[in-house]
Amino acid sequence: MPPVLYSSSDRIGVITLNRPEARNAVNRELALGLEAAVDQLEDDPEVWVGVLCANTADQPNPVFCAGADLKVVKETGSAATLDTERGGFAGFVFRERTKPIVVAVDGLATAGGLEIVLAADVVVATSRSTFGLAEVRRNLIAAAGGLFRLPRAIGRAPAMDAILTGEPIEARRAFDLGLVSRLVEPGTALDEALRLARQIVSAAPLAVRASRRVVLAAEHEDDDTLRKVSRELLDELLASEDASEGLTAFAEKRPPQWQGR
Repeated sequence: MPPVLYSSSDRIGVITLNRPEARNAVNRELALGLEAAVDQLEDDPEVWVGVLCANTADQPNPVFCAGADLKVVKETGSAATLDTERGGFAGFVFRERTKPIVVAVDGLATAGGLEIVLAADVVVATSRSTFGLAEVRRNLIAAAGGLFRLPRAIGRAPAMDAILTGEPIEARRAFDLGLVSRLVEPGTALDEALRLARQIVSAAPLAVRASRRVVLAAEHEDDDTLRKVSRELLDELLASEDASEGLTAFAEKRPPQWQGR
């Protein structure tokens, strides 16, 4: 079986990490497969939202992703083969894209697994999930975004605690701290992520992408720049076909039929 699966329907693309026998750890094949799946998501005009999940079949303790495949790192003395030129680690964590991705976590997301989660846009997790950056326990650091994205997600103090101790963050605390958007029962993360994706699909896709762009830009741009970018994007949206459809649908008291143009 391929290490990453991709399917799409009803404007939603579903990407599945598929190395359950290796706790979905990232090797070269998985990194290339995940990058290729995101390519499919981005390149298909009929798909507006992505959902990222993991196959945890036959795992006694479910693992979304255990991070880098340490067997590969030990054999090669490097983690370089786990990166791609466009996406960085796992072909994903630094990948530029326009479409939102909802990640569904049911189990452990640790080290690079948490860094994959942090690179997604919205996190749905089950109550049995845990999140951690355990690199300091192996004389490593979380170099795939975890050291700066986790503090942004949950605040400096709790992030520093988790990073310097390597202790995992339980699902309820992750939810309370703002890392997790929706907390659900075990076994239902994918269903809830798909429900959330359908809610996003019902919104205007151009507006969704523009809104995401501004939110991400807020991490490194000042308010004046953000105000300018927001105004420019609003002007672009008002000139689109979907803007006319939205106003017409409002006047006619019917759901809009978005076209993404």
